[in-house]
Amino acid sequence: MKKHLIKLNILGIALLSMTTLAQQKNTSKKTNETKKTEQSVSDKKKALELEKSRLIKPYHPEENAEEKINLLVEKATKENKNIIIQAGGNWCIWCLRFNQFVQDTPELKELVDRKFLYYHLNWSPENKNTQLFEKYGNPGEKYGYPVFIILNKKGEMIHTQDSSVLEKGNSYSEQKVKEFFLKYVDASK
Repeated sequence: MKKHLIKLNILGIALLSMTTLAQQKNTSKKTNETKKTEQSVSDKKKALELEKSRLIKPYHPEENAEEKINLLVEKATKENKNIIIQAGGNWCIWCLRFNQFVQDTPELKELVDRKFLYYHLNWSPENKNTQLFEKYGNPGEKYGYPVFIILNKKGEMIHTQDSSVLEKGNSYSEQKVKEFFLKYVDASK
């Protein structure tokens, strides 16, 4: 009987040791996975910051946006064009990507330059343009940034566009953006 108890104790100790080793391996594996995830997140942040540093910064927190939009409305009336307001900020990678996408896509750039007046309405900690955003229904709160506000030639808001439906991968779909622009070319509405 004693021999059986000793064997059971030894077996129990062996099982306990194996369980402890397995737990240590699991903990070590989880720690390594956590470190890899943290490194991956850090690498992604660095890549985004590098990308952001290379893109054009079209937003100007220091300017009087209401005054700029009023001038655009006067010009839109004379030229019979709608106004596209791209709301966002230089802090927003998707805002900068959209601007660059339009600038780098000849057909879209030509369409925007010929058929619209285009303005980048800043929303940032430096200048949230609170009154203007309230006037347009705070679309950034609903959709995020960038968000597009279409004004007719009289300065009346005729549409708000969520930009996420225009995305394709880490950029935008040329076809979807073109269709969006073409939908609001007519300033007679």
